[in-house]
Amino acid sequence: MRSDVMKSGISQAPSRSLLYALGYTDEELAKPLIGIVSSYNEIIPGHMNLDKICEAVKAGVRAAGGTPIMFPAIAVCDGIAMGHVGMKYSLVTRELIADSTEAMTMAHQFDGLVMIPNCDKNVPGLLMAAARLNIPTIFCSGGPMLAGHLKADGKETCLSHIFEAVGSYYAGTLDEAGLKDYEENCCPTCGSCSGMYTANSMNCLTEAIGMSLRGNGTIPAVYSERLRLAKHTGMKIMELVEKDIKPRDIMNEAAFENAETVDMALGCSTNTMLHLPAIAHEAGIEISFDKSNAISERTPNLCHLAPAGFTYMENLNAAGGVYAVMKELTKKGLLHTEGITATGKTIAENLADVENKDPETIRPIDNPFSETGGIAVLKGNIAVDGCVVKKSATAPEMMVHEGPARVFDSEDDAIAAIYAKKIVPGDVVVIRYEGPKGGPGMREMLNPTSAICGMGLGESVSLITDGRFSGASRGASIGHVSPEAASGGNIALIEEGDIIAIDIPNCTINAKVSDEEFARRRANWVCPEPRIKTGYLSRYASLVSSADKGAILEAK
Repeated sequence: MRSDVMKSGISQAPSRSLLYALGYTDEELAKPLIGIVSSYNEIIPGHMNLDKICEAVKAGVRAAGGTPIMFPAIAVCDGIAMGHVGMKYSLVTRELIADSTEAMTMAHQFDGLVMIPNCDKNVPGLLMAAARLNIPTIFCSGGPMLAGHLKADGKETCLSHIFEAVGSYYAGTLDEAGLKDYEENCCPTCGSCSGMYTANSMNCLTEAIGMSLRGNGTIPAVYSERLRLAKHTGMKIMELVEKDIKPRDIMNEAAFENAETVDMALGCSTNTMLHLPAIAHEAGIEISFDKSNAISERTPNLCHLAPAGFTYMENLNAAGGVYAVMKELTKKGLLHTEGITATGKTIAENLADVENKDPETIRPIDNPFSETGGIAVLKGNIAVDGCVVKKSATAPEMMVHEGPARVFDSEDDAIAAIYAKKIVPGDVVVIRYEGPKGGPGMREMLNPTSAICGMGLGESVSLITDGRFSGASRGASIGHVSPEAASGGNIALIEEGDIIAIDIPNCTINAKVSDEEFARRRANWVCPEPRIKTGYLSRYASLVSSADKGAILEAK
């Protein structure tokens, strides 16, 4: 066993003495030691139930002949961190999570790992660690929350609606009582927020890439079925250890193509375009924006979960979940099905008896919401290396848009202008110096996008940023502009009133500014002083790559 180097032989008597201090017996130490990476905490609704998931996983490990040993991973609630300095610390935790999990695993030489994540950067961070460590590993998330219901009319609701409700309040179309109704009822249970936001997107893609059992992305957190899934996950890791099936056996190039294909079919968060390349990088595989567009071009969009539509994770689960989406995709040969997965079976074997139980939630392959995927990469003189839009959540009338730039050097300034009603139909809001390096930390722009939609401008105003978006954002929200402003990208050279032309179907985005004019402006451009010069964010800014490379940390 891998753990023998830590626990066996005369020379490791000191290690055994410390393990005895923990209460472990010789019988327990003779078995494979399974690290249970629990992301439980008391600040994230999606993590408040992970103590129960952890105990269920441990029960499964013991039932299958292993010894489970829990250690923690951190996580940030993006919703709570939104709209203030805390959002600078969200994306950057992805690397902290991967690095700390590597450190704990290598220091204690576990034979296998069960990752228990749920929200946002916690899932990709642990997937990055799994690919980097490459020891038998399986995932079991905490599951999504149920949709809420407004007291006023019983209408289903979710997190994105409360952000938009704030915009409606400022626009004078919603009173305090209406806002309170959303506030109290949009998040009714524990679990990751109920739409196809970043957490649920990444948990679903963990299934698609083959690193979890069926239902990991969709079984609601409050269902007892989630506990049974956790126990079966604990049992399954023992099979993976016995057969020595490792993450890089599963997460190969074909698996990443599958994940991107399912991403396009589900209409996932644009944050997946940061996380999949970062995970692939750890597995020694490179994913380009160009390849993502090629996959989007051939993949129909089959789901319109909130915020793109009015179905929720519980509906997707009832319809058959991620496997049912994958089964539809196989009908046109859009997936590689021969690869091994954490189930111990191939994708083809996993999908053999799967059916789509709700053609409204999961459109049949011959009747998609659109013939192309939910995400598009745009390129042009604003974003030479590319930028990203969730086109499945963009209004039809905004797929092609041309208007004057309204330029802001921070999210805070843009929000103030939106709430002050200084943004009018036709405008293109440009928010820069919010990228991975310039932010630093690449804040999510859910507040300004929600303000635009809540104030009734979602069908007439576009937003462009070198920052990123929450999966809860909708509208013509174009992020990840690369190169970012702080690295001298052309977004730094846009001036108030420049005409911006956006063509999502043709994947282009350009300022109607000549190369000569951009060159003149560049000669006079001076990069602003870093906003933060000390601590982790300063170190992060000095190492982080551009968004088109996944905002990974690079050795300098």
